[in-house]
Amino acid sequence: MTTLIPLLALVRKDLRLFFSDRRSVIVSFVVPIAIASFFGSIFSGTNNREPARIAVAIVDHDSSAISTGIVAAAGADKNFRLTSPAEAEARDAVKRGRASVAVIIPAGFGAAAGNAFFGNGDKPPLDLVYDPSRAMEVAMVRGILTQHVMEAVSREMFGGEQGRKMVAETLPQIAASSMPADEKRALADMLASVQKFYSQQPPVAGEATRRGITMPYTVREEAMTAGSNIAYNGYAHSFGGMAIQFLLFAMANAGIEMLLERQRGLWKRLRSAPVSRVTLLAGKGVSGTAISLMILLVSFAFAIIVFGVRIHGSVAGFFSVAIACAMMASAFGLLVAAIGGTPATARGVTTLAVLMMVMLGGAWVPTFIFPAWLQQFTMIVPVRWAVDGLDAMTWRGIGISGAVVPTLVLLGFTVVFGTIAIACFKWEEA
Repeated sequence: MTTLIPLLALVRKDLRLFFSDRRSVIVSFVVPIAIASFFGSIFSGTNNREPARIAVAIVDHDSSAISTGIVAAAGADKNFRLTSPAEAEARDAVKRGRASVAVIIPAGFGAAAGNAFFGNGDKPPLDLVYDPSRAMEVAMVRGILTQHVMEAVSREMFGGEQGRKMVAETLPQIAASSMPADEKRALADMLASVQKFYSQQPPVAGEATRRGITMPYTVREEAMTAGSNIAYNGYAHSFGGMAIQFLLFAMANAGIEMLLERQRGLWKRLRSAPVSRVTLLAGKGVSGTAISLMILLVSFAFAIIVFGVRIHGSVAGFFSVAIACAMMASAFGLLVAAIGGTPATARGVTTLAVLMMVMLGGAWVPTFIFPAWLQQFTMIVPVRWAVDGLDAMTWRGIGISGAVVPTLVLLGFTVVFGTIAIACFKWEEA
């Protein structure tokens, strides 16, 4: 009881100081909600919105049946927002960032591509002028364009005028060639059959119905969560990540405030009172945990009310991860106070440390985009476990089992941070 009274007094004092500072309250509660709302609107993954189209400019210098088919197919593609300017305008649009890619089809492309389709000529170049800041979009355009080019070329070569002409020209060349007789006969028979097929097609109907090589499969997509009725809500991830970031900043700031108190001689005066080192740090730890937990819960309450975020997993698991995360952040603040040196030095170092933790922990962007070695390295970052645990309890819909490991790991970080803080604690500046 003797220890509990000063402990509660320290906790009450810290909470009162926190809520009396209007700027601190705004930064801790309002700012993470605002930033999380912004990130959530970008990564929400809702299906009722029109997908963002890639701005692509196509310049057709060929005007052949094949190049015209490529342009028509690209124009009908739902992934592209297509324009067909002059080449100079297309290059300028890419340079100014108004277009991601400019596709330039050179003169003679259709004829050369048709010859190369059967291996009878060199492959013609298809020029891509791209914005270097949009490498992912360039890769998408390259893949989608491959499909449209193959369809246009094969459609023309299997049923168009260029294909008929090529077969008629190739048959005499095969007969005069020096290839083995059996190969010559097999190739001639195949081309003769193709020519016969062409001749049996009605000119108008054949032109309207002929098709080229298409993708031999369709894709059925299914978003995988722990329940069939659970839809991905990007706001759940963004609110978890931003809340963790700002509770870490709040606790780092609390640690710096402790350094200021020590600098002013407050700790030295407390030393004459019946307050031990453990009691002082425990009081700061309890108040820090309470403030951190409030930041996290207020952020998620806003997300639940405004953006429809739901705890699809275990409510008990969600609170266990949230409490463990709050304790870890509070212990981090104590660590700052114990080893931070001067307030000015600690402020710069802790800002960098918090930013590195939230960046590597997946609070800003998902960790799957990191290199493989970096993904493994992030396992030693406490934010990674906090983010994964909150994701598991919200949109992933995993039960209590998904909270056990993150909770234990976060508690482990709490013990490590707290132990170092107690060992390095100093009543006075050196």
